[in-house]
Amino acid sequence: MPLELLTIPARSDNYAFIVHDAESGATAVIDVPDAAPVQAALVAHGWTLTDIWLTHHHGDHTEGVAPLRALYPQARVSGAAADAHRLPALDRQLKEGDSFSFGGEDVQIFEVSGHTLGHIAFYMPGSGYVFTADSLMALGCGRVNEGTHEQMWESLSKLAALPPETVVCSGHEYTANNAKFALTIEPGNEALKSRADAIAKARAKGTPTVPSSLSDELATNPFLRAGLPSVKAALGMQDASNVDVFTEIRQRKDRF
Repeated sequence: MPLELLTIPARSDNYAFIVHDAESGATAVIDVPDAAPVQAALVAHGWTLTDIWLTHHHGDHTEGVAPLRALYPQARVSGAAADAHRLPALDRQLKEGDSFSFGGEDVQIFEVSGHTLGHIAFYMPGSGYVFTADSLMALGCGRVNEGTHEQMWESLSKLAALPPETVVCSGHEYTANNAKFALTIEPGNEALKSRADAIAKARAKGTPTVPSSLSDELATNPFLRAGLPSVKAALGMQDASNVDVFTEIRQRKDRF
């Protein structure tokens, strides 16, 4: 059985995630935009925080770490070795290819630079969860702020190769706007149109649109689909490289 997963809305449009193993009591939070909603969820479930996993250095993913760690001083903080100089103090520094055990499962580390340099993702193959923050997002991907478009395409390609049933836990509620943009790239994509309708209904009810399934992202997310002949043709870029098509889509989204 997968470990228990909670989606925690925070700030205006952020998400943190909590993973809990009932047998051992191990409890990890992935990114901490704000300590208060995370603490409230822990108290509501009677859980004690044992781990804090950080994907990248941006404040809207890390600003709650200090107050949360004051409440749970035993919590072990893990993040990218490459980002250690600008993350909260790390107890465990991680890099591509590293793994560690949590709740009886392996946690594998992927470097997913592009949005930032040093961005990492945490993949739990046993439970089928991947925590991608601002790399692969629901119907989108993060802006290429520090890295290159080639790096971001490589990062997304790495995540796209995971099993399609993987649950993608991303960091923001941007999905409705992402859907509107995606329809400008593939207006005839029936799976995308159906997903856009479902997203609009969910948001009307205040329901989060994350996590999402990787299979849905592969079928509808234009940033994962940049290498498809149909997408290249729609953009008039039939002979372009996958990276060039991704770059065009990302730049269009930046202006959207």
